[in-house]
Amino acid sequence: MKYDVTVIGSGPGGYVAAIRCAQLGLRTAIIERYPVLGGTCLNVGCIPSKALLDSSEHYHNAHSTFKTHGIDIKDLKVNLPQMISRKNDVVLDNNKGVEFLMKKNKIDVFHGHGSFVNKNRISVAGTGGSNEEIETERVIIATGSKPIVPASFNYDKKRVITSTEALNIEKVPGSMIVIGGGVIGLELGSVYARLGTEVTVVEYLDRIIATMDADCSRELMKSMKNLGVKFHLRHAVTEVTPTKSKVKVVAKSRDDESKTLSWDVDYCLVAIGRRPYTDKLGLENIGITPDEKGRIPVDSHLQTSVPGIYAIGDVIQGAMLAHKAEEEGVFVAEVMSGQKPHINYNLIPGVVYTWPEVASVGYTEEQLKEMGIPYKPGKFPFRALGRARASMDLDGMVKVLAHKETDEILGVHIVGARAADMIAEAVALMEFRASAEDAARMSHAHPTYTEAFKEASLAATANRPLHL
Repeated sequence: MKYDVTVIGSGPGGYVAAIRCAQLGLRTAIIERYPVLGGTCLNVGCIPSKALLDSSEHYHNAHSTFKTHGIDIKDLKVNLPQMISRKNDVVLDNNKGVEFLMKKNKIDVFHGHGSFVNKNRISVAGTGGSNEEIETERVIIATGSKPIVPASFNYDKKRVITSTEALNIEKVPGSMIVIGGGVIGLELGSVYARLGTEVTVVEYLDRIIATMDADCSRELMKSMKNLGVKFHLRHAVTEVTPTKSKVKVVAKSRDDESKTLSWDVDYCLVAIGRRPYTDKLGLENIGITPDEKGRIPVDSHLQTSVPGIYAIGDVIQGAMLAHKAEEEGVFVAEVMSGQKPHINYNLIPGVVYTWPEVASVGYTEEQLKEMGIPYKPGKFPFRALGRARASMDLDGMVKVLAHKETDEILGVHIVGARAADMIAEAVALMEFRASAEDAARMSHAHPTYTEAFKEASLAATANRPLHL
C-alpha cells in the first residue's frame, strides 16, 4: 500500500503528527521500533517520571506535614515495588490510549526499525527478522532522542544509570550522585530524596537549571536543599567507577583543580543531556547530513534539504520538549495540506516537575539584559498568599518581566505549587501581546495560587502589589 505520509517514531511529536495528517484526509502510516507506542515520553520519560514524582510527594507529605494537618499515621513506610507497579500501570494505560487513537483515525501502525531505502521507500525491520518495505509520498522524521553518556562514565545500567533505569530501581537507595543539575536530574533526584535517599547533585555550571531565569535557579536550589539535597556547582566529574554493589564518583573543582571530591554511593545517575536519535535511519541514502550535534537541519517549514522529508521534535534544533514536538507535528501536517500554521518558539513554556514546580515562558531577565531591551520586573512570593499558607506550600515566587515603555509582558517565571498549570495563563496573555496591566486588572479567584501572578503583574506595571 502507498501512503500519503509516513511518520517514523510514535512519541508525542510522531503520533500527534500522524493524527493531524489523518484528520486532514491523508493516508497515514506510523513506524515504531519498540513493541509499544508513545516513544520516550510515554514509556521512559515524561509520564512515568511524573507518576513517581507524585507518589514520592505523597509519601513525603505523609512523613513531613500530615501531623501538622492533624493526620496521624503509624508505621509509615515506602513500598517502592508498589510505586513502580503503579507507574507501570499508568504507562500501560497511556500506551493503550495511543493505540486507540491510531485505530480511531485509521492510521496503519508498523512495528520495527524504520530506515530510508530512498526518499519514497521505507524499510521496516521487525524484531523477529521480518522485513517489509512501504511506499510513501512524504515522510516525517520524529525519532526523538537518547541520553548522553560519555564512555568514560562506564555506563553499565546497574550502578551507573540514566533516567531509564532510574524509573525501575527496586529498593530505595541509601545514596545517589546525580551528574547534571538540569530538569531530568533534579526531577529524579527529588523522587529519591523524598523517599530517604541521600542525594548529591554535581553540576559543571555555576547554577542549576541554567537555561531558566536565575531567580528560578536560586529558589529551586533553596527548596531542594531544605529537602536534604546537596549541591556541588562548578565541578567536573573525572571518574565514575562501578563495582557490583557501589559506584565511585570523583569530581574536580573548576575553580581549583587541586581540590577534588570523592563519593562511594549506591547509584550514579547520569543526566547531562540528550542527543538526537537517528541511528541507522539511512539518512545517507537520501542525502541528509546531520549537523555537529546530530540534529537534522530543516527550513522554516520544518522540511529537510530533501523535498517531502520533514523532521520534528528532538531531532531538530530547539528545546527537547514533548509539547514542542506536538506543536511541530501539527504544524507539518498543516503545511503539507496547504495551510499556513505558525509556531512562536519563544512562547513554548518550560517546566520542571519538582515540588515546588518551576515554569517559565518568554525571555529571562538575563536575556533581556543581553539584548539591551528595557524592562521592569515584578515579583511576588508565594509565602504572602493565603492559599499557599492554607496548603503549607510557601516556597517560591512569581516573576513578571514587562517592557519598560510599552508594558508588554516579555517573560513570566514561576517557582511554586502548581506552577506547571499556572504558566498557561501567562502563555495565553503573551500570545495576544497583553500588558502587565492587562494581567493585573483581570479578576483572579481568591484564594488561589494564581493571585501571585496578578500581584507580580501589579508589581511590574506600577510597583503597587496589594498584599506585599
